Amino acid sequence: MSDTTLLLGGRIYSPGNPDATAMAVRDGTIAWVGTDTVGRALHPDAEIVDLAGAFVAPAFVDSHVHATSSGLLLNGLDLTGCASLTEFLHALRDYVAEHPGRLVWGHGWDESWWPEQRPPTRAEVDDAARGAPVYLSRIDVHSALVSSALLDRAPLAKGAEGWDEEGPLTRVAHHHARSAARESLSPLQRREAQAAFLRHAASQGIASVHECAGPDISGADDLADLLMLSRQGGVPEVVGYWGELGALETGRELGAKGLGGDLFVDGALGSRTAALREPYTDSPNTSGVLYLDADAIAEHLVDCTRNGVQAGFHVIGDAGVAEVGEGFRRAARVVGTPALAGSGHRLEHLEMIDGELAGELAGYGVVASVQPCFDSSWGGTSRMYASRLGSRRGARLNPFSELASSGLVLAFGSDAPVTPVGPWEAVRAAVHHRTEGFGISPRAAFNAHTRGGWRAAGVNDGTTGTLVPGAAATYAVWKVDEFVSPVQDSRVRRWSTDSRSGVPALPDVSPGARLPRCLRTVLRGETIHQRDWGDDDHQADTAPLPVVFP
Repeated sequence: MSDTTLLLGGRIYSPGNPDATAMAVRDGTIAWVGTDTVGRALHPDAEIVDLAGAFVAPAFVDSHVHATSSGLLLNGLDLTGCASLTEFLHALRDYVAEHPGRLVWGHGWDESWWPEQRPPTRAEVDDAARGAPVYLSRIDVHSALVSSALLDRAPLAKGAEGWDEEGPLTRVAHHHARSAARESLSPLQRREAQAAFLRHAASQGIASVHECAGPDISGADDLADLLMLSRQGGVPEVVGYWGELGALETGRELGAKGLGGDLFVDGALGSRTAALREPYTDSPNTSGVLYLDADAIAEHLVDCTRNGVQAGFHVIGDAGVAEVGEGFRRAARVVGTPALAGSGHRLEHLEMIDGELAGELAGYGVVASVQPCFDSSWGGTSRMYASRLGSRRGARLNPFSELASSGLVLAFGSDAPVTPVGPWEAVRAAVHHRTEGFGISPRAAFNAHTRGGWRAAGVNDGTTGTLVPGAAATYAVWKVDEFVSPVQDSRVRRWSTDSRSGVPALPDVSPGARLPRCLRTVLRGETIHQRDWGDDDHQADTAPLPVVFP
């Protein structure tokens, strides 16, 4: 059998060769890109894959995930579709009846769009739980509803910061409850959840995910298991981050890429824990919470920079972002701006930021790991952002155009399970931002979800995340209905390029358009997902790609 695979008859997204229809792969590396006729002549003995018009593009990278909790959601209690308090309680009651005697791990409730405009009380949760231990995280995962049976396993939660006798737990109390729920899972349950999530990510054309772990999120054993699963192959690559101050040794032992991810500077808007300069509109008695001040941020940046480790922070509110900016200034005075900028430190979410501070952070080499579906879920003048902050402030979040024009490296992710894994949905959300002028072009959005993810993990070789000779053969194959010109932004029903830009067209991601369906995902030449070429509506692994030998 030939050691070369030749993909023919498709649409290859290779900006250096915008008319390409074929691609040759050898030993996990792209050997050649061009047209069908030339490809057959150059590789007469190659194994042929007939693309039948499919679209081949660099595989996606999801720059912010929580694999275990996302995997648990695939088979656990998914509350994201509950449209009312009553529906929520029915869902919990039914799940308990179907899974007697088990810990109930659920996620996704969002009272901000329920007609009752309130979460259930603990008494209501207990009544539906019928004695079962229950942990149900809010959509932003910064607060949770728990049953009394779970609290019996988390005695430290009672009276801790964020404790509520009747309602959701936040802050420290939430961390204690979450730890108790996590410790109630068996190692087998955890590994099954991780494997389920990674398989699902691969089915969405994702070849790499960045796991944002930490002592308050998932635990060291969880990250160790996930990284081991990734190393075994057959699933997306996992880049691990450990969010803890002063944990250089722990990070090295775990094999973490950096000490960042969800290292909390503040909380989340939905739970009213993001740190704001002005109080919340719908709760004027609070401005959120600041977990780290500028001194702690600077110390962490200096420590990581001097030890050649990528640092990072979770930060959302404008007061939190301002504190991070001051932390970078103080760190630069100690280690120098060049050393700081060369480290590629990361900021996760970065929702409330102005252009001036974005430009300053760009000068420090900051990577902005952001989630476009936050805006499609909660942005605009009538959704959660506007409810929490008022329409003026609420419409100013996630300014992707300002972040990009400032020079920040953009890396897109889902923050799964906060929003579902769905890279084309994220591209669409970034292009069609709910606030006029805040969106970016399809090409920029696609690059942020491919090359940007690799750059966020420190891969800056110039080819990873592209389809050019010499690059790793990491790509996805898609069935696409329509394409758009990257310049004219007009629909075309055939493969085309824009003559002025020389850049190949991308799938149409306009509102209402049917998004691409993944047929195959390949990581460095290894197929990690495939489905029947003709199966248009299902994501299950089925038959391999049609292979025809010459």
